[in-house]
Amino acid sequence: MRTSRPSRRTVLAGTAAAAALTSLPVLAGPARAAESATGYRWRNAVMGGTGFVTGVLFHPSVRGLAYARTDIGGAYRWDDRTGRWIPLTDHIGWDDWNLLGVEAMAIDPAHPNRVYLALGTYAQPWAGNGAVLRSEDRGATWKRTDLTVKLGANEDGRGCGERLLVDPRDCDTLWLGTRHDGLLKSTDRGATWKSVSFPATPSATGQGITLLVAAGRSVYAGWGDADAPNLYRTSDGKTWEPVPGQPTGTAAKVPIRAAYDRFTRELYVTYANAPGPNGQSDGSVHKLRTTNGKWTEVTPVKPGGVTSDGGTDAFGYGGVAVDARRPGTLVVSTNNRWAEIDTVFRSSDGGRTWKSLKDTAVFDVSETPYLKWGNDKPKFGWWIQALGLDPFDSRHIVYGTGATLYGTRDLKTWAPQIRGLEETAVRQLISPPVGEAHLISGNGDIGVMYHESLTASPSRGMATNPVFGSATGLAQAAGRPSYVVRTGWGDNGNGAWSNDGGKTWAPFASQPAVAKDAPGPIVTNADGSVLLWSLAHWDGTVYPAHRSADNGATWAEVTSLPKGAVLVADPVDPTRFYAFDTTAGTLYASTDSGLSFTARATGLSSGDAGYQLAAAPGRSGDLWLSAKENGLHRSTDGGASFTKVGSCRASHTLGFGKAAKGASYPAIYMAGGIEDFNAIYRSDDEARTWTRINDDRHQWGWTGAAITGDPRVYGRVYLATNGRGVQYGEPV
Repeated sequence: MRTSRPSRRTVLAGTAAAAALTSLPVLAGPARAAESATGYRWRNAVMGGTGFVTGVLFHPSVRGLAYARTDIGGAYRWDDRTGRWIPLTDHIGWDDWNLLGVEAMAIDPAHPNRVYLALGTYAQPWAGNGAVLRSEDRGATWKRTDLTVKLGANEDGRGCGERLLVDPRDCDTLWLGTRHDGLLKSTDRGATWKSVSFPATPSATGQGITLLVAAGRSVYAGWGDADAPNLYRTSDGKTWEPVPGQPTGTAAKVPIRAAYDRFTRELYVTYANAPGPNGQSDGSVHKLRTTNGKWTEVTPVKPGGVTSDGGTDAFGYGGVAVDARRPGTLVVSTNNRWAEIDTVFRSSDGGRTWKSLKDTAVFDVSETPYLKWGNDKPKFGWWIQALGLDPFDSRHIVYGTGATLYGTRDLKTWAPQIRGLEETAVRQLISPPVGEAHLISGNGDIGVMYHESLTASPSRGMATNPVFGSATGLAQAAGRPSYVVRTGWGDNGNGAWSNDGGKTWAPFASQPAVAKDAPGPIVTNADGSVLLWSLAHWDGTVYPAHRSADNGATWAEVTSLPKGAVLVADPVDPTRFYAFDTTAGTLYASTDSGLSFTARATGLSSGDAGYQLAAAPGRSGDLWLSAKENGLHRSTDGGASFTKVGSCRASHTLGFGKAAKGASYPAIYMAGGIEDFNAIYRSDDEARTWTRINDDRHQWGWTGAAITGDPRVYGRVYLATNGRGVQYGEPV
């Protein structure tokens, strides 16, 4: 699905990073004993993928062994026995959130237990440097080397690759192609790295090296910052030279991926006029006979034709994989082909003729119904740059899209091969006190989900009428839980309401004029009679909040409410709302159902738009302000005054769940810090003491968006992650 508004994967332009230097290895340490002794079991609330799978690698010598990488959600290993993907990078913690994006992977053909990951989500000045993880046990444990350069797993070109390679002549030698810092080399299996000479000069905003691939004993490197030459080769591991006779022109501007047929000794290369996954309008496929240097174009369909509606069929080429059992058999994918829909082409004669597998494809998405995209038929896919062909089964093909990983074993019937791989960027969470679902989630890219089961993808798929890309707001009336509202980016309205707890929806009859470009979060009062919509654009621009007292039929600006204030409704009194102005550090309150607001507590911590305000269920005026590194603050008088909670150092997000046995106050769950690190905590005594409930193996990077306990199940907590879906924990 493609939305008309930016998603969580909005890409920023790159900047120059420091030159690569040798860095010392950092070992992934064991979990602290006291922290792992709390006895929590963590699992994903199943959605099934939902994010961009940017790479997939089958191991050439072990049946059933494969790896997948994602742009913001880590890496996975396929467990053929259980038919599931096993997450490999959940140990990455809060301070290392930038390492959850996987720029590249590498396997060692001669040593099946070895696997390498190049990590780094953004190459921007505000992001941390990249790192390389290396494992001798297929990712069960890792050793880490920090780099002095930045990588960009969630930037343009993230579907290119692989940029990491084990040298075919020496398995102790690895190559890493960077975007802005040239070529790095390790001669000790990734423990240390240094810059090496490469003929092309990197730029501060370019793609740099887009791919590294072995062809026999030679290594080829794609270059994304020049029309030509853009393909280089080394035969001795020391000197690099442009490959003679390589294709030129717009259709061959950027090498995207490459694959080598060891039978015919031909290297296949896919090209596009931009790195993708967006912005491509031309492309081609070429092969090089490495024995004599002869190039042949084997493009299945040239871009630029006429579409069925009279437009231009503009696209590039993406993935390529060769059959390890059949000479001259390969598959390639189109990319960014929105009009005629992307496809995978297959050839069994070295690219002389092709068959589009889309033309005969039959899809079964029953395991992940959201892939129907709002009652529409499943699409073959988009952003297809990850493409794999099982070396032990010529009819087993997998390809990644912007939302899933499809697989076939008969070249006709396709289904998501996605179990265990969860990549949602979660933004809002509700755990209803009654009803079928224990969880409703608001998410980046796939809108709102009603989870009638935690162990199966929601049967209703994405919330419809209207369909949103990314959700920006989700709220439930505390005293009338059947009433739920949501807001988000969409082409057919930006707000909706439900009277059956979130199962079915209807759009607001009207909306504020600016809502289409700045939907922002929404809240509803305790009985669902009043809505407050805080309008905000994805770039941080804020607009006046609006109020509706007729279920969204009409809206009026709330002039006394500061723009961008964080809103929460009183869970008991329908006439009361609260708002925190992060700019001034002032708490505002309304006692007339949101018609007007007046300042109460002032002088609170200010300046950070990420602060959160929560109201304790079943209590009027009991407010908790999560001020990130400035701590946790509580008010029991409706915001007239706040007291800093002395038991914790930092609070990023906070929620409530069913009280412990014998306790009169709800259990409190928090992503924050008690000591000098951030973790997930529970308190059963009104925040006087805390128990850590995750451990060092279960951290999931940054988890500051949302958290909530289950009001019906003591100890169960739901946690929003930025790329690893909804994690839910339960005592064991």
